Amino acid sequence: MLTIILISIATFVATLLGGLFALKLKDKLHLILGFSAGAVIAVAFFDLMPESLNLGGVFYSNSTILAITALGFVIYLLLDRLVFLHFHDHDDNTEHADGVSHIENTTHAQRGILGAGSLCFHSFLDGVAIGLAFQVSAAIGAIVAVAVLVHDFSDGINTVNMILKNKGEFKHAIRWLVADALAPVVGVVATMFFKVSEQNLGVILALFAGFFLYIGASDLIPESQHAHPKFMTTLMTLLGVAILYGAIRLAGL
Repeated sequence: MLTIILISIATFVATLLGGLFALKLKDKLHLILGFSAGAVIAVAFFDLMPESLNLGGVFYSNSTILAITALGFVIYLLLDRLVFLHFHDHDDNTEHADGVSHIENTTHAQRGILGAGSLCFHSFLDGVAIGLAFQVSAAIGAIVAVAVLVHDFSDGINTVNMILKNKGEFKHAIRWLVADALAPVVGVVATMFFKVSEQNLGVILALFAGFFLYIGASDLIPESQHAHPKFMTTLMTLLGVAILYGAIRLAGL
Protein backbone atom coordinates (compact mmCIF):
# COMPACT_ATOMS: atom_id res chain seq x y z
CA MET A 1 0.00 0.00 0.00
CA LEU A 2 2.82 2.43 0.88
CA THR A 3 4.51 1.70 -2.46
CA ILE A 4 1.34 2.52 -4.38
CA ILE A 5 0.91 5.77 -2.44
CA LEU A 6 4.50 6.81 -3.17
CA ILE A 7 4.07 6.00 -6.87
CA SER A 8 0.86 8.04 -6.96
CA ILE A 9 2.72 11.02 -5.50
CA ALA A 10 5.50 10.51 -8.05
CA THR A 11 3.02 10.60 -10.96
CA PHE A 12 1.54 13.82 -9.60
CA VAL A 13 4.95 15.48 -9.30
CA ALA A 14 6.15 14.29 -12.74
CA THR A 15 3.05 15.62 -14.50
CA LEU A 16 3.18 18.91 -12.61
CA LEU A 17 6.85 19.46 -13.46
CA GLY A 18 6.18 18.81 -17.14
CA GLY A 19 3.39 21.38 -17.23
CA LEU A 20 5.41 24.00 -15.36
CA PHE A 21 8.24 23.43 -17.83
CA ALA A 22 5.85 24.19 -20.71
CA LEU A 23 4.56 27.34 -18.97
CA LYS A 24 8.10 28.55 -18.29
CA LEU A 25 9.00 28.32 -21.97
CA LYS A 26 5.68 29.43 -23.46
CA ASP A 27 7.50 32.02 -25.62
CA LYS A 28 9.04 29.01 -27.39
CA LEU A 29 5.66 27.33 -27.67
CA HIS A 30 6.10 26.25 -31.29
CA LEU A 31 9.17 24.21 -30.32
CA ILE A 32 7.41 22.67 -27.33
CA LEU A 33 4.38 21.92 -29.53
CA GLY A 34 6.69 20.18 -31.97
CA PHE A 35 8.14 18.06 -29.17
CA SER A 36 4.66 17.36 -27.78
CA ALA A 37 3.46 16.20 -31.19
CA GLY A 38 6.24 13.65 -31.36
CA ALA A 39 5.66 12.60 -27.76
CA VAL A 40 1.90 12.11 -28.22
CA ILE A 41 2.39 10.08 -31.40
CA ALA A 42 5.12 8.01 -29.74
CA VAL A 43 2.86 7.22 -26.77
CA ALA A 44 0.17 6.06 -29.21
CA PHE A 45 2.49 3.88 -31.30
CA PHE A 46 4.90 2.54 -28.69
CA ASP A 47 2.79 2.46 -25.51
CA LEU A 48 -0.98 2.46 -26.04
CA MET A 49 -1.18 0.34 -29.20
CA PRO A 50 1.22 -2.42 -28.08
CA GLU A 51 -0.51 -2.61 -24.71
CA SER A 52 -3.95 -2.74 -26.31
CA LEU A 53 -2.77 -5.54 -28.61
CA ASN A 54 -1.26 -7.35 -25.66
CA LEU A 55 -4.40 -7.12 -23.50
CA GLY A 56 -7.07 -7.29 -26.18
CA GLY A 57 -5.29 -9.76 -28.44
CA VAL A 58 -6.47 -12.62 -26.26
CA PHE A 59 -10.09 -11.75 -27.03
CA TYR A 60 -9.92 -10.04 -30.44
CA SER A 61 -7.86 -10.34 -33.60
CA ASN A 62 -5.10 -7.80 -34.20
CA SER A 63 -7.07 -6.36 -37.12
CA THR A 64 -10.04 -5.75 -34.80
CA ILE A 65 -7.87 -3.94 -32.26
CA LEU A 66 -6.37 -1.77 -35.00
CA ALA A 67 -9.87 -1.09 -36.34
CA ILE A 68 -10.82 0.14 -32.85
CA THR A 69 -7.78 2.43 -32.95
CA ALA A 70 -8.98 3.78 -36.30
CA LEU A 71 -12.44 4.25 -34.77
CA GLY A 72 -10.88 6.31 -31.98
CA PHE A 73 -9.20 8.51 -34.60
CA VAL A 74 -12.50 8.99 -36.45
CA ILE A 75 -14.44 9.69 -33.25
CA TYR A 76 -12.00 12.41 -32.26
CA LEU A 77 -12.09 13.83 -35.79
CA LEU A 78 -15.89 14.02 -35.65
CA LEU A 79 -15.81 15.65 -32.23
CA ASP A 80 -13.22 18.16 -33.40
CA ARG A 81 -14.80 18.95 -36.78
CA LEU A 82 -18.55 18.45 -36.44
CA VAL A 83 -19.15 19.57 -32.86
CA PHE A 84 -17.46 22.89 -33.55
CA LEU A 85 -18.31 23.18 -37.26
CA HIS A 86 -21.23 25.58 -36.74
CA PHE A 87 -18.91 28.11 -35.12
CA HIS A 88 -16.98 28.50 -38.37
CA ASP A 89 -20.16 29.10 -40.37
CA HIS A 90 -20.94 32.45 -38.72
CA ASP A 91 -19.57 35.37 -40.70
CA ASP A 92 -21.50 38.03 -38.79
CA ASN A 93 -19.74 37.62 -35.47
CA THR A 94 -19.12 40.64 -33.30
CA GLU A 95 -15.42 41.46 -33.24
CA HIS A 96 -13.50 42.41 -30.14
CA ALA A 97 -11.13 45.34 -30.13
CA ASP A 98 -8.23 43.04 -30.87
CA GLY A 99 -9.96 41.70 -33.99
CA VAL A 100 -10.68 38.23 -32.58
CA SER A 101 -14.35 37.25 -32.49
CA HIS A 102 -16.04 35.93 -29.39
CA ILE A 103 -17.17 32.86 -31.35
CA GLU A 104 -13.61 32.13 -32.44
CA ASN A 105 -12.38 32.38 -28.88
CA THR A 106 -15.15 30.04 -27.74
CA THR A 107 -14.22 27.53 -30.44
CA HIS A 108 -10.55 27.57 -29.45
CA ALA A 109 -11.45 27.22 -25.77
CA GLN A 110 -13.70 24.23 -26.42
CA ARG A 111 -11.06 22.52 -28.56
CA GLY A 112 -8.54 23.07 -25.79
CA ILE A 113 -10.91 21.55 -23.24
CA LEU A 114 -11.56 18.56 -25.51
CA GLY A 115 -7.83 17.88 -25.91
CA ALA A 116 -6.88 18.52 -22.29
CA GLY A 117 -9.85 16.47 -21.07
CA SER A 118 -8.76 13.51 -23.19
CA LEU A 119 -5.24 13.76 -21.83
CA CYS A 120 -6.59 13.87 -18.28
CA PHE A 121 -8.71 10.79 -18.87
CA HIS A 122 -5.67 9.05 -20.31
CA SER A 123 -3.76 9.97 -17.14
CA PHE A 124 -6.65 8.55 -15.10
CA LEU A 125 -6.31 5.29 -17.06
CA ASP A 126 -2.56 5.36 -16.32
CA GLY A 127 -3.41 5.32 -12.64
CA VAL A 128 -5.94 2.54 -13.18
CA ALA A 129 -3.27 0.54 -14.99
CA ILE A 130 -0.87 0.97 -12.06
CA GLY A 131 -3.48 -0.10 -9.52
CA LEU A 132 -4.61 -3.14 -11.51
CA ALA A 133 -1.03 -4.18 -12.21
CA PHE A 134 -0.25 -4.17 -8.50
CA GLN A 135 -3.31 -6.35 -7.97
CA VAL A 136 -1.59 -8.94 -10.18
CA SER A 137 1.87 -8.70 -8.60
CA ALA A 138 4.32 -6.16 -7.19
CA ALA A 139 6.80 -6.86 -10.00
CA ILE A 140 4.28 -6.18 -12.78
CA GLY A 141 3.03 -3.15 -10.90
CA ALA A 142 6.55 -1.72 -10.72
CA ILE A 143 7.10 -2.16 -14.47
CA VAL A 144 3.80 -0.47 -15.32
CA ALA A 145 4.52 2.34 -12.84
CA VAL A 146 7.89 3.08 -14.47
CA ALA A 147 6.25 3.11 -17.90
CA VAL A 148 3.68 5.63 -16.65
CA LEU A 149 6.22 7.86 -14.94
CA VAL A 150 8.46 8.18 -17.99
CA HIS A 151 5.74 9.84 -20.02
CA ASP A 152 3.86 11.66 -17.23
CA PHE A 153 6.31 14.54 -17.59
CA SER A 154 5.36 14.74 -21.26
CA ASP A 155 1.66 14.46 -20.34
CA GLY A 156 2.01 17.64 -18.29
CA ILE A 157 3.60 19.44 -21.24
CA ASN A 158 0.91 18.19 -23.62
CA THR A 159 -1.97 19.21 -21.35
CA VAL A 160 -0.66 22.75 -20.88
CA ASN A 161 0.02 23.07 -24.60
CA MET A 162 -3.52 22.01 -25.51
CA ILE A 163 -4.84 24.97 -23.50
CA LEU A 164 -2.21 27.56 -24.47
CA LYS A 165 -2.26 26.85 -28.19
CA ASN A 166 -6.05 27.27 -28.19
CA LYS A 167 -5.77 30.76 -26.73
CA GLY A 168 -6.45 29.61 -23.18
CA GLU A 169 -5.43 31.78 -20.25
CA PHE A 170 -2.58 31.01 -17.87
CA LYS A 171 -4.97 30.27 -14.98
CA HIS A 172 -6.90 27.78 -17.13
CA ALA A 173 -3.69 26.03 -18.09
CA ILE A 174 -2.78 25.72 -14.40
CA ARG A 175 -6.20 24.30 -13.53
CA TRP A 176 -5.99 21.66 -16.24
CA LEU A 177 -2.41 20.86 -15.28
CA VAL A 178 -3.47 20.22 -11.68
CA ALA A 179 -6.39 18.12 -12.93
CA ASP A 180 -4.03 16.08 -15.13
CA ALA A 181 -1.57 15.65 -12.24
CA LEU A 182 -4.35 14.44 -9.93
CA ALA A 183 -5.90 12.11 -12.54
CA PRO A 184 -3.46 9.17 -12.13
CA VAL A 185 -3.73 9.45 -8.35
CA VAL A 186 -7.54 9.20 -8.63
CA GLY A 187 -7.08 6.28 -11.01
CA VAL A 188 -4.93 4.37 -8.55
CA VAL A 189 -7.39 4.98 -5.70
CA ALA A 190 -10.33 3.99 -7.91
CA THR A 191 -8.93 0.50 -8.46
CA MET A 192 -9.53 -0.18 -4.80
CA PHE A 193 -13.26 -0.06 -5.54
CA PHE A 194 -13.65 -1.63 -9.01
CA LYS A 195 -11.91 -3.84 -11.50
CA VAL A 196 -11.63 -3.51 -15.29
CA SER A 197 -11.27 -6.67 -17.31
CA GLU A 198 -8.30 -7.02 -19.63
CA GLN A 199 -10.75 -7.32 -22.50
CA ASN A 200 -12.33 -3.92 -21.81
CA LEU A 201 -9.04 -2.25 -20.95
CA GLY A 202 -7.58 -3.38 -24.28
CA VAL A 203 -10.46 -1.72 -26.13
CA ILE A 204 -10.14 1.51 -24.11
CA LEU A 205 -6.41 1.74 -24.77
CA ALA A 206 -6.96 1.12 -28.51
CA LEU A 207 -9.51 3.95 -28.63
CA PHE A 208 -7.14 6.33 -26.89
CA ALA A 209 -4.35 5.40 -29.27
CA GLY A 210 -6.60 6.70 -32.04
CA PHE A 211 -7.36 9.85 -30.05
CA PHE A 212 -3.67 10.55 -29.55
CA LEU A 213 -2.79 9.91 -33.19
CA TYR A 214 -5.35 12.51 -34.19
CA ILE A 215 -4.17 15.05 -31.62
CA GLY A 216 -0.55 14.66 -32.69
CA ALA A 217 -0.88 14.39 -36.46
CA SER A 218 -3.88 16.64 -37.14
CA ASP A 219 -3.53 19.22 -34.40
CA LEU A 220 -0.14 19.60 -32.75
CA ILE A 221 2.10 19.09 -35.81
CA PRO A 222 0.29 21.63 -38.06
CA GLU A 223 0.06 24.12 -35.20
CA SER A 224 3.76 23.81 -34.35
CA GLN A 225 4.78 24.56 -37.95
CA HIS A 226 2.37 27.40 -38.53
CA ALA A 227 4.37 30.55 -39.38
CA HIS A 228 7.51 29.13 -37.79
CA PRO A 229 10.74 27.67 -39.21
CA LYS A 230 9.94 24.08 -40.09
CA PHE A 231 13.43 22.69 -39.58
CA MET A 232 13.58 23.24 -35.81
CA THR A 233 9.98 22.25 -35.15
CA THR A 234 10.40 19.10 -37.24
CA LEU A 235 13.60 18.32 -35.35
CA MET A 236 11.74 18.76 -32.04
CA THR A 237 8.99 16.41 -33.24
CA LEU A 238 11.56 13.75 -34.12
CA LEU A 239 13.23 14.34 -30.76
CA GLY A 240 9.90 13.85 -28.99
CA VAL A 241 9.37 10.54 -30.79
CA ALA A 242 12.93 9.37 -30.07
CA ILE A 243 12.94 10.29 -26.37
CA LEU A 244 9.55 8.74 -25.65
CA TYR A 245 10.45 5.63 -27.64
CA GLY A 246 13.68 5.21 -25.68
CA ALA A 247 11.99 5.88 -22.34
CA ILE A 248 9.19 3.40 -23.02
CA ARG A 249 11.66 0.74 -24.19
CA LEU A 250 13.81 1.25 -21.10
CA ALA A 251 10.75 1.05 -18.86
CA GLY A 252 9.81 -2.27 -20.44
CA LEU A 253 13.16 -3.91 -19.72
